Amino acid sequence: MPPKKRGPLQTVQRETDVIKRKVDALVQQAAKLDASDRTETFERCKELQRTVEEITKTLKKLSKADEPAPVGNYDQCKRDEEKRLLNLHECLQSLALQLQPQNETAGPSSSQTEPESDEENSDEQDESSEDEDSEEEEVRDDYEDDDDDDEETDISQTATGQGPVSYVALGAFTGEEEGDLSIQKGEVLKVLSKNQDGWWLAQNSNGQKGMVPKTFLKMSSLQDSERENEDEEESEEEQEESDIKSSKTSNWNTVRKAVTEIDATDVLSAMGAIPPGFRPSTLSRLLEGGTSYRASHFIQPKLSQSQLSFKDLHMDPDTGKVHGHPSRVSLTLTLWSCRMIPPPGVGLQVLSRHVRLCAFNGTQVLSNIHTVRATYNSKSPKTWSFSPRMTGVLPCLLDGDCFLRCDSESPDLGILFELGVTYIRNSTGERGDLSCGWAFLKLFDESGAPITLRTQELTIHGGTPFERDTDMDTTSTKRGYPTGVFQQMLLSRKMPKLVVKLKSVNTRRRVLLNLLPDTIVGSLSIVHLLATYRQTLADALLLDRVTMCNADLICSSVLASFPDVLDQPDLMDAFRKSWTESESNLRRSDKRDVNVLKQMFVTVYMASVFPLLYSADMPAPCWGDEEVESQRARIIYSPSQKISVETLSSQSSHQAFDITQITYDLISRAQH
Repeated sequence: MPPKKRGPLQTVQRETDVIKRKVDALVQQAAKLDASDRTETFERCKELQRTVEEITKTLKKLSKADEPAPVGNYDQCKRDEEKRLLNLHECLQSLALQLQPQNETAGPSSSQTEPESDEENSDEQDESSEDEDSEEEEVRDDYEDDDDDDEETDISQTATGQGPVSYVALGAFTGEEEGDLSIQKGEVLKVLSKNQDGWWLAQNSNGQKGMVPKTFLKMSSLQDSERENEDEEESEEEQEESDIKSSKTSNWNTVRKAVTEIDATDVLSAMGAIPPGFRPSTLSRLLEGGTSYRASHFIQPKLSQSQLSFKDLHMDPDTGKVHGHPSRVSLTLTLWSCRMIPPPGVGLQVLSRHVRLCAFNGTQVLSNIHTVRATYNSKSPKTWSFSPRMTGVLPCLLDGDCFLRCDSESPDLGILFELGVTYIRNSTGERGDLSCGWAFLKLFDESGAPITLRTQELTIHGGTPFERDTDMDTTSTKRGYPTGVFQQMLLSRKMPKLVVKLKSVNTRRRVLLNLLPDTIVGSLSIVHLLATYRQTLADALLLDRVTMCNADLICSSVLASFPDVLDQPDLMDAFRKSWTESESNLRRSDKRDVNVLKQMFVTVYMASVFPLLYSADMPAPCWGDEEVESQRARIIYSPSQKISVETLSSQSSHQAFDITQITYDLISRAQH
């Protein structure tokens, strides 16, 4: 029976075993050597170093698809093998420093009495510089240009024997594994060796050694000045650039600037914690920047150009109802699923998986940003789903049925979808929002006609909507793009996709949607509440005011606080639940009476949601915080919590009273 063919990973493992035995033997031999016998052992040590580097390069190029047979836990085995090679390289590096002859200098011609050996050394240095140049080209693909310039200079200094280079720590790092070095922000370190995987061997002022991520380090000002002095001797242009840099910034200003420019995703990418294509969430940053992209802002009436009347809020004089106003785009859509979404790596705990959507014209966000949280099954880590089946009222945060209205005349008008995760780092407790990719659905074709409303399967792109397309999964593109039809079908199934179903609006919902502002995005389950709020708002602004030019404060707790409730999905769910219970007790004729619905809207709101909004026991909402969400849910749906007007009595605790809780300011709230 012929022997089984070894896979590439198994071959590397056996080669590493052989190298390890040679290194152990060399370490034992070096301990017994005299000063005269160290030269030969030093050469053997350098040769083993080169062998380890070649094996490491081969290992980094391997992938699971190269194996002739399936390998269980392939990624973990590959990481373990990289760590073994890294330890061997560090051991040989320390041994080489001990065995290095004392008469060697940093120059390329260290001895004039042996010209033949000098020529050999210079040839070896040329070969090593070529290898290092190729390594630097690979590193430049993963790191930014300024860090690569520092690394290129540092590698050349190490190769010529100038000794360790001093670096400043940009931030605090706590070692997660054995062999890591914990550092503090601003600490000065000496880098002894560098590896292509982004982890460097550093030594602190106490003599402790360990591995530190490259992205946490920045070359110290002293090394910068030395490098600039060398550049001055080579060219006058580089001398002028270094003079400008040194005159503009001081030592500590350089460090502070580097600290502010460093991005959390750079650190996570270097640690292998996030897949390629992940970026800081663009839409999350807009939401955190204020209320400009929240539903509470877009539900407000929009003033006309003269700011003396309303552009999207008019009253029908015959019926006393809000006059319906159709928009250029008015549709409903359903988020079905997301497929083949790469999950974050180890070291990150995912708090929320969600999709944010908004109206977009290719350059700017035109509407509020609506968020739908995805449900996740650990058995299918790359699949997200929406609208889970559950008893009772489905929370609007989980509801994949949405509506979109937009009156923009842009020919590139469409819907921007951003897949995101909210995470927390296990080691540092740092929270953040990442974009797992984005998709754009253009709503009009080249001739300006609306697209067909049907199920759309959108390809997820990496990066952000404002940069060039970035692959989400590079494993499928390393070997070239497949040309066969069958291979293209297989590749298409492996690409990240978002499945969305566009639907036309029925007559009843079209009437309700036409009562809303011209531009707004939200959950379809609360359309009737938004329409009733707009009816109540129109009464206060168009009927009850003395004159249209009057801009005094309007005493109305509903108008003043409902927009704030709209930004808190759990309170909207409580309001919707109370509304459904009250509506079920109405007669059929009353359900069609606008005046009855407006009166019930105010009564139910003041009895259910308003007391909770300003309760001192209710914690402030915190996105993705499960503990806070659970605590808020216990208060909202607790059987002992009787939500009624009596909650406003002295027996309950409330926030300090503010006049803005009961007054509506038209000047500050309306959209200009």
